[in-house]
Amino acid sequence: MKTLVSGSTAYDLLLGYEGVFADGLDSKAVDDLSMAFVTPYFAKHHGGTGANIAWGLQLLGEESLLVSTVGKDGGEYIALLEDRGVSTSYVEKLAEHMTATAIIATDDRENQIIFFHPGADAHGSLPDLSADRDDLFYAIVSPRNQTLMMEMLGWCNEFGVPCIFDPGQQLMSFSDDDLSRAIDLCTGVIGNEHEWNLLTERLNTTEGDLLKCVEYIIVTKGDKGLTIFTQDDVIEIAGCKADRVINPTGAGDALRAGFLKGLSSGLSLRDAGRLGAAMGSFVVEIEGTLLESLDMDILDQRMKDAYGE
Repeated sequence: MKTLVSGSTAYDLLLGYEGVFADGLDSKAVDDLSMAFVTPYFAKHHGGTGANIAWGLQLLGEESLLVSTVGKDGGEYIALLEDRGVSTSYVEKLAEHMTATAIIATDDRENQIIFFHPGADAHGSLPDLSADRDDLFYAIVSPRNQTLMMEMLGWCNEFGVPCIFDPGQQLMSFSDDDLSRAIDLCTGVIGNEHEWNLLTERLNTTEGDLLKCVEYIIVTKGDKGLTIFTQDDVIEIAGCKADRVINPTGAGDALRAGFLKGLSSGLSLRDAGRLGAAMGSFVVEIEGTLLESLDMDILDQRMKDAYGE
């Protein structure tokens, strides 16, 4: 069985700021905001929510089906994914556009400011997936073109594929009506604390109200772990300690890969969340979002150290 991963395939431009963004902002002058942060650190890496999650699943031995779009500069990225073993048969290639690009600035407190250019993904289309329906165990609809996200959620609902809705940085692109419909179409919702607070404020709702529509809600909290809400329980999962912190970019996608792997392996929501937290802890230790390799014995030991089993 395969995990369907719908999301962006993008290049990440990573900037590191020596200081705290908030120290340079004057809350009384936001109407006339014009400033610059000097970032001594710069690097370009492969990224994108969909590609990151599919890559993490492959490292965990889980076959994925990536639905995404690249532009005329995406050939080498596709080759990299194929070399890793990620299926790219549903990665659309558009020669008239550039591949999506994220510019991600991180300060000393791991606060981030992100700008995302959708590139080819803004012009993508949803492929015919019906031939693979019987091979799909689960799906995640992560940030990409908002229209394609809604179409993918609708497809999963129509064909009975359990699905996680992951609005992420595309949250502001959804109207309130589309957000409500997306939640109606999915099995579970995931987002970080900021995204979740924004979503509940916009819909004037609570976790309890939304759990009448979905089976679970996952709120990630960076190095503090995550919380999983269900109708019967609130599951608090502590963070899994990294050996060092280089850059947090992509850790959330690795968490999603671990969580999906846990579900496919029949783990409880708690243990799937723990596996996700452990996966995320490895990604913060590197520059970029794609782990070169994963030692399963070290993963096992890290989970034992963090959770006692």
